[in-house]
Amino acid sequence: MAYPSENRPFTAPQDDAPPPLPPELAGTLAGLEGAGEAPPRRPDSRVPRTRTSAVWFGVWAGAVALILLIIFVAQNTGNVRLSFLWMDGQIPLALAMLIAGVCGAFVAMAVASVRIIQLRRLVRRR
Repeated sequence: MAYPSENRPFTAPQDDAPPPLPPELAGTLAGLEGAGEAPPRRPDSRVPRTRTSAVWFGVWAGAVALILLIIFVAQNTGNVRLSFLWMDGQIPLALAMLIAGVCGAFVAMAVASVRIIQLRRLVRRR
């Protein structure tokens, strides 16, 4: 069965001119004529960032970090033998790694604090 459009012979368009617009669209932007002045711009409608939004982001980041920490501790419950100075004993692997991480964070904060003190002294002198 042939479709009705298949029965008609193909004829190439005679010219490349677009069809005329209806009269109600002829004087508008659809008619590609000038539209006059552009409408005034609206002020930026984005919500400004606030301290509360930063705290909200921090709470969510902390919650995700806590969930990851719980998973880490649950998966690393095996005991390891540790010796440090005069102390000797066995503790869970997760606890040993967390203690090492906290100690590393304290070292990093101490170095950062020294740098902040240097910068504050430099600003005061100028």
